[in-house]
Amino acid sequence: MSDYTLGDETRAKLKKISTASIATALFKRGLRNQFIQGVVPVAPKAEAMVGQAFTLRYIPAREDRNSIAVFRDPKHPQRVAIESCPPGQVLVMDARKDARAATAGSILITRLALRGAAGIVTDGGFRDAEGIGALDMPAFYARPSAPTNLTHHEALDINVPIACGDVAVFPGDVVVGDRDGVMIIPAHLAEEVAEECTGMESYEDFVLEQLKGGDSIIGLYPRTKDEYQQKYEDWRTERGR
Repeated sequence: MSDYTLGDETRAKLKKISTASIATALFKRGLRNQFIQGVVPVAPKAEAMVGQAFTLRYIPAREDRNSIAVFRDPKHPQRVAIESCPPGQVLVMDARKDARAATAGSILITRLALRGAAGIVTDGGFRDAEGIGALDMPAFYARPSAPTNLTHHEALDINVPIACGDVAVFPGDVVVGDRDGVMIIPAHLAEEVAEECTGMESYEDFVLEQLKGGDSIIGLYPRTKDEYQQKYEDWRTERGR
């Protein structure tokens, strides 16, 4: 578990940064596999999801262990995870990319949202997807799935290293989700990635303006012509960027 605590300033920066820019920054640092595969927003949100990871691991269900009666246990890990995920963090669930059954539904996820979580991610399914999509809290999943988790999943471990969509996720990693998907940033890189990507986003806005004005992409993106450095500095000054 990471000792890192995501600060308000870094959180605010990451909310303005695309997962694409984060992917590029991490690639420069040798990290090629930080984009969770196969998940999409349940419903698009105006603001990006940003928070540290709090994890839940599912294993394949076995019939002698997963009758409907297990939900009577106040220590059932799925319920405990919902009640334990700290405000401002993202519950990330390892469903082994198996969406044959739901990993949660609208009632549990509503409770998570009311407790102040920053979001939820699963590489499996959700039931009651319409209700989940109506929440203000961002949620990401593989697809809708009506069957109860007990038919294919057993919730087992809370806040341990997991796999989610082929990505290793450690408790405390920084999770960023937008309309493209979800990136996992190792906690020790969060601040430098946020700082670098803020500059990247600024330059990409400049590039789009130049392209719309008729400039060629050659020498502009990536910037290999010296003339664009001064043009970019002038553009930043004019726009307070």
